[in-house]
Amino acid sequence: MKKFSLLAIILLVAISVKAQDVVKFAPLDASPVDISYFPNKSVKFKKTDTPSPVIKVTYARPSAKGRVVFGEVLKFGEMWRVGANENTEIKFYKAVTIDGKNIPAGTYSLFAIPEKDKWTIIINKELDMWGNYAYDESKDIARVSVPVKPVSTPIEALSIAFTSQGSVANLVIGWDKTTVEVPITIK
Repeated sequence: MKKFSLLAIILLVAISVKAQDVVKFAPLDASPVDISYFPNKSVKFKKTDTPSPVIKVTYARPSAKGRVVFGEVLKFGEMWRVGANENTEIKFYKAVTIDGKNIPAGTYSLFAIPEKDKWTIIINKELDMWGNYAYDESKDIARVSVPVKPVSTPIEALSIAFTSQGSVANLVIGWDKTTVEVPITIK
C-alpha cells in the first residue's frame, strides 16, 4: 500500500509539473500597450469628487531606437495606425466634435497620415484590426488636418496625452521630434 501511495504522489507531482509546462507566456512586447485618459487623473485617482473619464485612448508604444521616425520609418503620405501592433482605439464616453464633425459616444479606431508639415487624423468605425491592413475608408467618420509642431528634445517612445482649454480636450500625439494636437470639443 505504501508503494502505491508513493507511486500516486510521484505521478501527481509529475502531472502537475508537466501541466505548468503547457502554458508558454509571451515575452514582454517591444511596444507595450498604454492608456491615456481625459481628464488625465479621472481613473487613476477615482473618487466621488473626481470627474469620470470623457475620452480614453488605448495604444501600443513603439520606440525610436535612434531611428528617424517620420519620413523614414513611417513614410510621409502613408497611412499609420498611430502606434504598433493592433490599431489604436479611442473611446468617447460622451458625444464630441472634432473640426465641426459630430462624433457620437462610442469606441473608434484612430489613424493618421503624417506629412512633413501636417497630419491627417482619421476616426474610423472599424475595430479590432491588426495595424491598418484592413482599413476601410468608407467607415471613416471624421478626417481632420492638424499642423506639425516640432520639438527640440526627441520623444523616445510614442506618447499620447491630453491638455485642456475649457470644454476643449487637446489630444497630443508625440514621437521622435514631432507633436500634433487634435482639438476635441466635449458636448
